[in-house]
Amino acid sequence: MNNPIKIPPKKRKLVIFGTEDFADIAYEYFTWDSDYEVVAFTLDRNYLNDTVKMGIPVLAFDELKNIFPPGEVDVFVAVVYGRMNRFRAETCCRAKELGYNLASYVSSRAFVWHNVRIGEHCFIFEDNTVQPFVKIEDDVILWSGNHIGHHSHIGNHCFLTSHVVVSGWVKIGDYCFIGVNSTIANNSEIGAETWVGHGACVTGNIPPHSLVKPIQSEVKQLNEAALFRSLARISKNRSSSFS
Repeated sequence: MNNPIKIPPKKRKLVIFGTEDFADIAYEYFTWDSDYEVVAFTLDRNYLNDTVKMGIPVLAFDELKNIFPPGEVDVFVAVVYGRMNRFRAETCCRAKELGYNLASYVSSRAFVWHNVRIGEHCFIFEDNTVQPFVKIEDDVILWSGNHIGHHSHIGNHCFLTSHVVVSGWVKIGDYCFIGVNSTIANNSEIGAETWVGHGACVTGNIPPHSLVKPIQSEVKQLNEAALFRSLARISKNRSSSFS
């Protein structure tokens, strides 16, 4: 690193459920930018392949309480949006039923206004802007670079990818997925269990259980000579309009 990060003092211990990409990322952020010490990974026994990851143990979930009892560690479920976020939600419930507290992470490089309300088991990456009076319910993932406008409400078990613009007074229902570079206009409501595709533009209310598909860009075979002739004509026309 060009500018080494000073690791915060560790006051709490954490077990991460999962061993795939999000688990790797969660380990990095909790380690370098929180007061949690990650002491183990865990996974359902049927999916357990390795016993060590990042130099710490990988444990079967059904034996976790025997090694790290509730009260000694918190749990974060590093699972993305499979089954419309239901698998992550169900795993959170299983951990809570065993008595574990669920961890959250808010990047030190995110802008979150002081009166924003954030539920349990949320993960807010860097470069998110969360404006005044926003309410974020439980088990919400905000990947990097989103804008969450004032007075908006994000429901439980949602996943917002990157560079999503949520304007003011927007309501997003439970179990929603919002794709990269999507835009949701003021006062819009996204019904529960809706998938908003990458690059979509929403300007009104969307009913529950909807699929919002953006128009895909046209793809053609590249003809470089024709392309640059066209660009040259456009440049010439622009120059002449200002002469």
